[in-house]
Amino acid sequence: MATENKNLSQYNKSELPSVAGSKFAIVTSEWNNHITFNLRDGAKDTLIDLGANPEDVALFHVPGSFELIYGADKIAKTQPDLDGIIVVGCVIRGDTAHFDYVCEGVTQGIKDLNIKHDIPIIFCVLTDDNEQQSIDRSGGIHGNKGVEAGVAAVMMVDLRRQLNKLSTGQFV
Repeated sequence: MATENKNLSQYNKSELPSVAGSKFAIVTSEWNNHITFNLRDGAKDTLIDLGANPEDVALFHVPGSFELIYGADKIAKTQPDLDGIIVVGCVIRGDTAHFDYVCEGVTQGIKDLNIKHDIPIIFCVLTDDNEQQSIDRSGGIHGNKGVEAGVAAVMMVDLRRQLNKLSTGQFV
């Protein structure tokens, strides 16, 4: 595994923009919730650490990872004041092809939503071979991928702001 013996969840707060005043939604799959809720909490805590008000981070839940697509799409359509959405899920390989179909569908679905909507939708879906790998990446020895998703959301919100300024003739 590429992340073996590395904690990728450490960031330098001074090198990242503040997201004070920004609004976020985190959509979390309840399947494998002993993993996904750790990821969700890591993402939320990171957004707050980087300036978001706790009241400006809305939490939503869907049954499984495949439903993240529908949830994120509806949230993007009905909450136009949001600055970013993070989708959180965990798919663990089993003995059937179900893993492959779900992983491919969720990945392509979230990619499509990023093209469709003018809001960054951050992909935080673990696709691991076994439960221990997921545990290790949701607050274990490899850090918390939710933290990384929070950092990615902050960076994408900042990029969106910069591009919006450019489109109005303002310099960044």
